[in-house]
Amino acid sequence: MTVIYVARSKGLSEWAGDVGLTKHVFKVGVAQTSGEDAVKALNDERVAGQDDWTLLQEKDAGALTEEQALARLGAREKAVDPKHYPRLKDETGVFKVKPASVENHIIVKRALANEESLAVKVTNAEIAAYLIENALR
Repeated sequence: MTVIYVARSKGLSEWAGDVGLTKHVFKVGVAQTSGEDAVKALNDERVAGQDDWTLLQEKDAGALTEEQALARLGAREKAVDPKHYPRLKDETGVFKVKPASVENHIIVKRALANEESLAVKVTNAEIAAYLIENALR
């Protein structure tokens, strides 16, 4: 079973905020195993110099490859270029996300569903769901 997952590292988020990216950076990937196993591998390999990766969300990816998922998501959100940030150590799939984009997405979705409450406070779980949804489109 192939899954798409979104992971977050608190250390990487703090670093990204310090260097002016944004503190809202997330790792998106596709794994042949579970998302938990993929995040364990991220921690074991110290991806981007961090070993505090946590799984936010995973979903069945079907026949989607990582390259396809990252290309689809890259059309909507800004991928962090590892060549500009050596700390990422050539790691692909790291995206910086504007919470306003996620908020707009949720508001439109709720409006189309005729929900009464359109107020949104964006959480990491909602950002993860947004990233997965856009990668699967």
